[in-house]
Amino acid sequence: MMEPYKLYYWPTIQGRGEFVRLALEEADVPYVDVARGKGGMQAMIDVIADGSDSRAAFAPPVLRAGELLIGQTANILMFLGARHKLAPRSEAGRLWCNQLQLTVSDIVAEAHDSHHPISVNLYYEEQVRESRARARDFIVERIPKYLDYFETVLRANPGRGGWIVGSRLSYVDLSLFQLLDGLRYAFPKAMESYGGRWPALERLAGRVAARPRIAAYLASKRRLANNEDDLFRHYPELERGVRIRPRA
Repeated sequence: MMEPYKLYYWPTIQGRGEFVRLALEEADVPYVDVARGKGGMQAMIDVIADGSDSRAAFAPPVLRAGELLIGQTANILMFLGARHKLAPRSEAGRLWCNQLQLTVSDIVAEAHDSHHPISVNLYYEEQVRESRARARDFIVERIPKYLDYFETVLRANPGRGGWIVGSRLSYVDLSLFQLLDGLRYAFPKAMESYGGRWPALERLAGRVAARPRIAAYLASKRRLANNEDDLFRHYPELERGVRIRPRA
């Protein structure tokens, strides 16, 4: 039996930690979601703020694997992908997975900034007007730019199976499922208006959700509900009056 991984992330949101949770669940490996346990919040804070460790992470998520302490979502997933067959064996394949995951990280950051365009130190209510302008640009310009890209990459993959890298599921497929789920929650009207534009991505997300371990996780109490303290937040006013441009 392997020693359980320790995942340090905020206990009340999916956030960036959810991309790691999905990989751990699919790999069927033991892990502890530390901050959800007694004294867990302090343990998480100690991991990222302990000045005695010159390699302390800047922010969660952080994964402890034995003596290793690994920060940054894409970095953690690259590690887990190589260890648990969630990435290709070849160096080129692993780098391609990491490149795609970093692009997922880019759109996730932009999704967050749609409701916090000025500062994370201000409440949403203190930057609503700016959020409306930022969300409109994100919905009209940025969502299709990113999802068109992923759709193109997915369709161009020569590997059989309908996955985005090679012929087997990778952690990037799990992350694309999570991305689409978050966008549907945050911008339901916009995503419905785009209906049918990304059929390959929609099929991929459905196949991920149907995988036995992922389906069990999604139905469990371990899967936190979307909420307005999270990365993806649903504020109806941010979609109001936004018109989706027809594809050229």
